[in-house]
Amino acid sequence: MSQAVTADKMKPVRIWLWVLAALVAATLIVGGATRLTGSGLSITEWRPITGVIPPLSTTDWLLEFDKYRQIPQFLQVNPDITLAGFKFIYWWEWTHRALARLIGIAFAIPFVVFVWRGLIGRRMFWQLAVLFALGGLQGVIGWWMVSSGLAARNDVSQYRLGVHLTLACLIFVGLIMLAVRLRGRDAEPVRKPVRMTAWTAVVLVLVQIFIGALVAKTGAGLTVNTWPLMDGHFIPPFEQLFPMMPRWLNLFENVMTIQFTHRMTAYAIFAVALFHAIDLWRGERSPALVRAAVLLLLVVLQALLGIVTLLHVSPLSLSLAHQAGAVAVLGMATVHLARMMPQARP
Repeated sequence: MSQAVTADKMKPVRIWLWVLAALVAATLIVGGATRLTGSGLSITEWRPITGVIPPLSTTDWLLEFDKYRQIPQFLQVNPDITLAGFKFIYWWEWTHRALARLIGIAFAIPFVVFVWRGLIGRRMFWQLAVLFALGGLQGVIGWWMVSSGLAARNDVSQYRLGVHLTLACLIFVGLIMLAVRLRGRDAEPVRKPVRMTAWTAVVLVLVQIFIGALVAKTGAGLTVNTWPLMDGHFIPPFEQLFPMMPRWLNLFENVMTIQFTHRMTAYAIFAVALFHAIDLWRGERSPALVRAAVLLLLVVLQALLGIVTLLHVSPLSLSLAHQAGAVAVLGMATVHLARMMPQARP
């Protein structure tokens, strides 16, 4: 069967994968809003099936509010919150969980239909099965994250938030990779070093997103709000960056070190994207050059947005836009890489 015929036959599968990727992107953005509004602990129970039904009466709302008033976040952070304020944070968390459930349904039903119609072969079956399993694991990790803030602390663990966010991004990357590689075309003829820098860009963006979760949860973005210097230094003194013992702990719990690492990783992403675009411009003037230029532009805009967010002490609107920008950069970097890879076999 020719590539054109195969691509036409697989078009419904490609559309389905893109829809799933868009839903994951929406979940990432809503999850960012949930975190930024402090809404993540408003639902104190994990009910995978019945939890899809929100409170429907005043009695139901008061019952949920009473559960929230038992946890440390209410007692230490929001003791003056009203029922109306609780409803605001509750709806953010409920929407985040509802989107996650919708992704599961949007995956499972078409998957069964496509397998039944013979559109998904053995190789892709297992690739999609892995993504589905990761989606299920993501739900478990989400509750593991929430549970960290229900007893001993008044917010969730930055470690668990980082794992939760990064796994969602990995699922996002996997869906896009499959969708693009079903396009029915051969891989673009680029040199191996070009493909390697494209891989490097994707990996660095994923690392940066993990660090971004640490920044958000530890409040590292609220500490030193100057740029390009931090407290008068481009590279802060060692005793400021690594006072904790063991030293590695500073990478996850010292707000100065976390913000510094976030900055340095941003510079690294810019350097890789710039080098990658120049390398393509000086070598093969393929369609990859246009995508590399778009990726570089998105990286620059995201960096500028990050700087503005930092200088304005991370207001909600700018912080949410910055997280959406990270999703856009990751999506573009993934599409760019996938176009250089061989066509996926159904």
